[in-house]
Amino acid sequence: MTILETERLILRELRTEDKYSLSKVLSDYDSMQYYDHPFNEHEVEEWIKWNIENYATYNCGLWAVILKEDGTFLGGCGITMQNIDGEVLPEIGFHIIKGYCNKGYATEAANACMEYAFDVLGFEQIYSYSTIDNLPSQKVAAKIGMKQHNLFEKNGVHHIVQRASRE
Repeated sequence: MTILETERLILRELRTEDKYSLSKVLSDYDSMQYYDHPFNEHEVEEWIKWNIENYATYNCGLWAVILKEDGTFLGGCGITMQNIDGEVLPEIGFHIIKGYCNKGYATEAANACMEYAFDVLGFEQIYSYSTIDNLPSQKVAAKIGMKQHNLFEKNGVHHIVQRASRE
């Protein structure tokens, strides 16, 4: 089911058959360098299941990012409820397959998700968090208007939180 469309992208619900395509980003060492480890096949399957559960529970989750022009699967982007420094908050997350990075797809998808969070889901604020070293994610968040909110530690790793408010 299509959730959002932008000039170049379609965001739709993830499906179990997306496992192979999604593993191109979630199982890639470089793409997952800011996570504990790249995901194995089972973890990718669980990631998809978790998002399908999120759709039912929260009316949002990470969605497949598809290139309109030819149907290419680019990765995932969306809104999940995350524990950020002890508080459950709506967070925009994104993972784009390495070969499609630096083309503005993450920014385009994340911006559409932020508008969706405000206009459809009714959130007053939306967050993004990443490890201190994850400058690419922080740049995407800044490009869509998020400002540094605070720092926190999770599992012994320092994270930066960025936030945007409905205005």
